[in-house]
Amino acid sequence: MFSVTVRDHMMVAHSFQGEVFGPARRLHGATFVVDATFRRAELDGDNIVVDIALATEELKAVLGELTFRNLDEEPAFAGINTTTEFLAKVIADRLADRVREGRLGEGAHGLAGITVTLHESHVAWASYERAL
Repeated sequence: MFSVTVRDHMMVAHSFQGEVFGPARRLHGATFVVDATFRRAELDGDNIVVDIALATEELKAVLGELTFRNLDEEPAFAGINTTTEFLAKVIADRLADRVREGRLGEGAHGLAGITVTLHESHVAWASYERAL
């Protein structure tokens, strides 16, 4: 399996509901380094996994929909704990939509999957992997 990873970052504010979250139940900020890995079994006709420039551009666009926002105030996330794991899925699903729409180029239709990893710090991160 071949893969290409692109990276960006986002900054959000949010709070969590539930005793398990302790002090994170209060409003707090988070800065995530975000890796999006695109996979395919065989290279396309140009011998690439995905156009890196387009993948970078689309990751930036997806993160732009989230960054510098209080996620508690976003209607799409009403009543949802926007944990690192949950946000990894949101980003992966939004990237998958963009692949289907052709925004990552025609060759991207041959992708097998996407993994999105959100790094909370140098010692903790979470990922979500999905098929395409």
